[in-house]
Amino acid sequence: MSTNLTWHQAAVSKDDRARQKRQKPCVIWFTGLSGAGKSTLANALERALFERGHHCYLLDGDNVRHGLNRDLGFSDADRVENIRRIAEVAKLLVDAGLIAMTAFISPFRADRQLARDLLPADEFIEVHVATSLAVCEQRDPKGLYRKARAGQIPNFTGIDSAYEAPVSPELVVDTGAEDLDGCVQNLLAYLEQRGIF
Repeated sequence: MSTNLTWHQAAVSKDDRARQKRQKPCVIWFTGLSGAGKSTLANALERALFERGHHCYLLDGDNVRHGLNRDLGFSDADRVENIRRIAEVAKLLVDAGLIAMTAFISPFRADRQLARDLLPADEFIEVHVATSLAVCEQRDPKGLYRKARAGQIPNFTGIDSAYEAPVSPELVVDTGAEDLDGCVQNLLAYLEQRGIF
């Protein structure tokens, strides 16, 4: 990193942006296995927040790999860099006064901690989508587990690459045990209780 950099102080602060939007900006970090329901749940939450007049934005794992992170593969080092970049983008969205959501497997605790450490403690909400491996494999919406079991996808999380479940997430949901609407309502209730809106 260059040493010839100086942080530019903006004339409009994060607090100014939050007041204008009448909400507390934060990152809602969804983590879980492939097929757990992270993207589906995050999309449904974004829709519910939007319909209630909140300013939010969803960063989805596959979508980000089409652009910002298209140069990254799925080695452990690339996964770390993938999450580092997403965490920095999410931080910018929070600075803009938004409720930012991220839907990434983000398999390593250290990487999720890195993301958490970028923000004040009350602005990071880790949601463990704790759907079981059996349910995820049964769903297999993209056929990835089948390919991983056949040896066609190396380093696949949950099969031959580790997933480190959160130790103390702010919220745990299981889309295999509760329907989508119930999960969204639980999330909305939690966010309201936290004073996000």
